[in-house]
Amino acid sequence: MSLLVVGLSHRSAPVSVLERAALSTDAQAKLVQDTVAAEPATEAGVLATCNRIELYADVDKFHAGVAELSTLLAQHSGVGLDELTPYLYVHYEDRAVHHLFSVACGLDSMVVGEGQILGQIKDSLARAQELHTAGRLLNDLFQKALRVGKRAHTETGIDRAGQSLVTFGLEQLTSGAAVEKWARGKRALVVGAGSMSSLAAATLARAGVGEIVIANRTLDRAERLAQILNQADDTDVVARAVPMDSVRAELTRADIAVSCTGATGLVMQAEEIAAAVEGRTGRPAQVEETAAQSPATPKTDARQTPLPPTSVGADENCPLDLTAPGFSVMGEAAVAGMDAATLEQHAAWAAGSAVERREAARRTPEVTPELITALAATVARTGRIPEYRKPEPVAEVPRPEPVLYLLDLAMPRDIDAAVHRLAGVRLVDIESLAEASADAPMAADVDQVRHIVSDEVAAFGAAQRAAHITPTVVALRTMAADVVAGEIARLDGRLPGLDDKQRGEIRQAVHRVVDKLLHAPTVRVKQLAAEPGGAGYADALRTLFDLDPETVASVSRAEESMEKNAQNRGPA
Repeated sequence: MSLLVVGLSHRSAPVSVLERAALSTDAQAKLVQDTVAAEPATEAGVLATCNRIELYADVDKFHAGVAELSTLLAQHSGVGLDELTPYLYVHYEDRAVHHLFSVACGLDSMVVGEGQILGQIKDSLARAQELHTAGRLLNDLFQKALRVGKRAHTETGIDRAGQSLVTFGLEQLTSGAAVEKWARGKRALVVGAGSMSSLAAATLARAGVGEIVIANRTLDRAERLAQILNQADDTDVVARAVPMDSVRAELTRADIAVSCTGATGLVMQAEEIAAAVEGRTGRPAQVEETAAQSPATPKTDARQTPLPPTSVGADENCPLDLTAPGFSVMGEAAVAGMDAATLEQHAAWAAGSAVERREAARRTPEVTPELITALAATVARTGRIPEYRKPEPVAEVPRPEPVLYLLDLAMPRDIDAAVHRLAGVRLVDIESLAEASADAPMAADVDQVRHIVSDEVAAFGAAQRAAHITPTVVALRTMAADVVAGEIARLDGRLPGLDDKQRGEIRQAVHRVVDKLLHAPTVRVKQLAAEPGGAGYADALRTLFDLDPETVASVSRAEESMEKNAQNRGPA
């Protein structure tokens, strides 16, 4: 059997696809159950966070496994397989182990080095154990990933390379200002009471907000989180819980709102945010126009609007005849039928008066002798020249200072993306965080973590290969013990006069001989099996000693049964 992972993340897919492919808790459970029910897989686990969805499985066929896992991901996410496939990545065996260990260390996170992923991996393992879809391989893999992640954070400064997604999001909201200074005394609304929302509430409390309101569909969970915040010794925040239907009213009071729920639809519509802004300011929230022209603004037809005459037409001593209606010195009408000599005269005139014209009339295009000479050459060759006008500068309307700051950490999103266009509101969501994190600096400690990951992958592979041969070694020693027992029984029949002490001495002597003969081969075969390609040594051992395959299989089943009993006593 071999480890296979099929998934998509913020590195392989746009946020819009991740948002549509997001899985609820129930959908995750159904996905892993359907995976182990499929033919190629015997174990399965799913790691689903705000920026990744990954399906891990122990499969006996690579190509069939990839096809089956990809199909199951598409079915349970609701995104068509044809649409989903370009964004999927596949890792197999050691590469799959390397990927999960990198994820656990925060190397593959949107914010490099963030530690929240460790809690999400732990939750994923606990879910698989509860559903009995995690066997020996996935249990060993996820538990080892947790240890590798903790080692990376303990032995290196990877924490300095990044922060939690919450902290990073708050820094984006402040536009570079210190979070503590920006947040002090503000009122905050946190929607949701899960791990991410709890982290957001704790972060805001430590930053110095004056009040935190927790809204959640299950009021009990919101009340528990509010109680924890109120009892914390390191903050003076006042926290209270409200039902979910109070969010709209609380938005009118809040300065900051953080949302991270498991809802499949929007929790806050643009209309609700606009109403909250109006409730705070007393003025309707204006929708800001983008650089593109609004559909409500009628477009003018250039063919129906004559170009205004340039200031050149008012200058004295210009050698060109500027009396024609609608004449533009840079347009086709100016040069129609003119020869190069006339344009050269204009070039000479422009060279002498360019400075005065630029000082007197800033609105005119800059005219240089080189340009006029080039225009003369063009008209001599083609009989026409193109229109040349400097574009009018576009006045930028300053965006008003926000009165409401919104941080959306949910996937799929909780807050309507149309809020980005509302004046008086600043929204930071997963998509904008992905864009900002692309330019985030990397710490030197990242290289050290990569070395840790590489070493741990090699160690994990060796341990798995060594464990693969253990049932064969156990079966060999069991066969030897049976041979010894049979020979001792035969000796007892042939030498009935032996007393108990003599029989005991003979039995111990025979066992010592067998143990010494088997010690070196079994130790050496375990060492060889731990190396890459060492799986064949188990087959060689079974062939050389003519071991019964059913005996080896029964040992494996017994070990797996013991592991499952240990798992049922409680999650790791």
